[in-house]
Amino acid sequence: MLAGCLDSLTADPGHRDWDIWVVDNASGDESLAVLAARYPFVNVVANSDNVGFSRACNQVIPVTRGSYILLLNPDTVSTRGAISRLADFMDQHPECGAAGPRVLNPDGSLQLACRRSFPSLAASFFRLTYLSRLFPRHQLFAKYNLTYVDPEQLLEVDALSGSCMMVRRQAVDRVGLLDEDIFMFGEDIDWCWRIKQAGWKVYYLPDASVYHYHGASSRLRPIGATINLHKGMAVFYRKHLAHKYWAPVNGLVYSAIWLRAAIFILVGLVRRFFKGNGHQPGSALPAG
Repeated sequence: MLAGCLDSLTADPGHRDWDIWVVDNASGDESLAVLAARYPFVNVVANSDNVGFSRACNQVIPVTRGSYILLLNPDTVSTRGAISRLADFMDQHPECGAAGPRVLNPDGSLQLACRRSFPSLAASFFRLTYLSRLFPRHQLFAKYNLTYVDPEQLLEVDALSGSCMMVRRQAVDRVGLLDEDIFMFGEDIDWCWRIKQAGWKVYYLPDASVYHYHGASSRLRPIGATINLHKGMAVFYRKHLAHKYWAPVNGLVYSAIWLRAAIFILVGLVRRFFKGNGHQPGSALPAG
C-alpha cells in the first residue's frame, strides 16, 4: 500500500517540488526496508510505538517547509495531477485554508467523509433514525453527508477527510496542530472546525481524485477502531458543542456516543462468531 501511494505521488508532474515524509508508527512490516531501498528521497520518521495519527502528523508538520501541508494516508492512490490541482486551487484562492479531493472507494463510489457538514445534535438524530439514508436528497435530513449535492460540484464545505487533505501553513500557524487527544478518527473534523473559526474557507474539489482503501493502513482491531472513532466524537463534542447545552443534555449525548460504540462492538463480535475468520477489519464501523 505504501509503495503504491508513493508511486502515485511521483507520477504527479509537480512532485519534484515536494518535501515528502513518511511516519512509520511501528508498522512491524517491511515498510522501512522498502523506503530505504526504493524511495531514498523520502524523509522517514520511525516510531518505536504506534503513537496515533494526530501525534504522528504533528511530529513532522513543524519541520516541513512548504506553503501547504498535505495529510495523506498510505492506503491511498492519487490520480495523476490530483495533488498539484489542490495546490493550484489554493494558490488561486488565498481565502482557502484547506482543500480536499474527491475521495473514492476502490469501486469508484464516493467516500462520504470527503465533504461533510459539522456534526450536530440534529445531524446525529437524522443518522441514528436512518432518515438521512431514507431521504438522501433531503437538504435537512442529509445535511451532514451532503448527499443531495452533485459530487461533480465544486463546493465550500465544513469538513474534509484526513485521508487526503491539504492545509495552508498560515492557517496551521494560526490554529495549531492536530489534537493529540484524538488518536485517530475525528482529528480532521476538529482541525477543519478550528480553521473555519479562524476565518478561512474549506473546499471540496471534484476534479482532483484519490482512491482510498479505507482501513487498510490501520493495524487496529475492530474494537480498538470503534473505541477510537467514538472517543473522537466525544472529544469534538466536548470542545466545540457542549458549552451550548445544559449538563443533563451533555450527559445524554456522551451516554449515546458510548452506547453506540457498545452496539457496534457487539455487532462486530456477533458477525465474527457467525462468519469466523471471514470478518473484515473495520467492517463494523459506519462509513462517513
